[in-house]
Amino acid sequence: MDLVMDFLWAFIIGGLFCVVAQIFLDKTSLSPARILVGYVVAGVFLGAVGLYGPLVEFAGAGATTPLTGFGYLIAKGVRAAVDEEGLIGVLKGALCAAAAGTAAALCFGYLAALIFRSKPK
Repeated sequence: MDLVMDFLWAFIIGGLFCVVAQIFLDKTSLSPARILVGYVVAGVFLGAVGLYGPLVEFAGAGATTPLTGFGYLIAKGVRAAVDEEGLIGVLKGALCAAAAGTAAALCFGYLAALIFRSKPK
């Protein structure tokens, strides 16, 4: 039963992020790119002040999968690198923390482009 509740909370929290983004799209003149950047910056800020970690513990993939999770990962990586290596960690931390996810996205995107052909509308 705990596993079902974990999935349910991940779905609810991730869905709430999507609802908020859709409201921004519908009710403001913000472009999708600005909303996406805002989500990443919000994740960095909330991760830096320590508010996003408890949400990740509670919601799991519902909090780490959206772009706010990417921002949180960047903040967490920078904090860890600064603790280990000092000021140079500010430059290295975000790249090291996000490297695996970015590489996977690029590889899977390339494979999808090889397998499927897009059609003009």
